Amino acid sequence: MASVAFLGLGVMGYPMAGHLKNKGGHVVTVYNRTRAKAEQWVAQHGGALAVTPAEAVKGKDFVFSCVGNDDDLRSVTTGPQGAFDSMEKGAVFIDNTTASAEVARELAAAADGRGFSFLDAPVSGGQAGAENGVLTVMVGGEQDAFDKAKPVIDSFARMVGLMGSSGAGQLTKMINQICIAGLVQGLSEGIHFGKKAGLDIEKVIEVISKGAAGSWQMENRHKTMNAGKYDFGFAVDWMRKDLGICLTEADRNGASLPVTALVDQFYKDVQAMGGRRWDTSSLLARLEK
Repeated sequence: MASVAFLGLGVMGYPMAGHLKNKGGHVVTVYNRTRAKAEQWVAQHGGALAVTPAEAVKGKDFVFSCVGNDDDLRSVTTGPQGAFDSMEKGAVFIDNTTASAEVARELAAAADGRGFSFLDAPVSGGQAGAENGVLTVMVGGEQDAFDKAKPVIDSFARMVGLMGSSGAGQLTKMINQICIAGLVQGLSEGIHFGKKAGLDIEKVIEVISKGAAGSWQMENRHKTMNAGKYDFGFAVDWMRKDLGICLTEADRNGASLPVTALVDQFYKDVQAMGGRRWDTSSLLARLEK
């Protein structure tokens, strides 16, 4: 049992913090920018709430964050009343935000100068994975900090891997999103083609999902896509944020991402259709408009 703080109770952080409390058995203090959400979490799970990140992390062995973007992350760490002002020596800060590798390295250096460790640890698995405690966690940082933190992270994960030094977790998450973008576009085109050809999509998927075309996206999204329902996962707005991070990093390291850039523009079209909060499988809606 460890003393833990969790900063950010959105659709991912809320259930993740719950697993730390209930599955992991840890003592958890939560902070959320909108206090009502923190009050709701405490009413549901117990634990305690804090009114600032600095207050939340006092005396804690492990601190988790899961916020929106680089600026939000800087706000709760090094901003006014941020967590880094009150972190304990030897503690570990685990950031589950999908952010840039640049900010991960920046905060790792800041943490090191203050005598505690920082791990960039973005997650994959979506809202369902968070609620069911089966996320995949890609970690960047030092081995000793990872070894200390992994048993705690295991409370909400089915796979936790150390990918390299600071920033490597975020870079791995970028690869994850690059692969998803191409997969969802291919699945969307396949379903669209099948409908135009007059085929029974359920029968098609039943067969091809057992072959080389099979994927998590196919298994978990084809039914809702075929029904034209797009409220079952990761939102288009957040996917565009993530793909923007990928494309910016590609500009820096010289990688060529033509398909990713194209799918990012397709998601822009979905946003223009009113689909900002639709899930990522809504690329099909663009083809069928």
